[in-house]
Amino acid sequence: MCLGIPMQVVQAGEFHAQCRHGDTVESVDLTLIGAVTPGDWLLVFAGAAREALTPQQADDIGAALAALEAAMNGSFDPDIHLAGLGLGEPQLPPHLAAQDKS
Repeated sequence: MCLGIPMQVVQAGEFHAQCRHGDTVESVDLTLIGAVTPGDWLLVFAGAAREALTPQQADDIGAALAALEAAMNGSFDPDIHLAGLGLGEPQLPPHLAAQDKS
């Protein structure tokens, strides 16, 4: 299994881009997604970009990966790692809520 890592384009070329994740910069293959520009976010698997991301998607994936890392090293804290998920009382989808008579 491999994990997709959100990376930001620093310098773009025709078939490769220099992308940053934290302090790491690496060359990423763009064959599957095409042209990008500096500042774009990509989901990168094993050195190849598979999908363009919005900044919000990149943040969400980064937060999920940070929570996974914290769980693996024993420092997971739900108040920190789940804070932005809006976990509250579960809500019925609209088509079922209309049928709920309780």
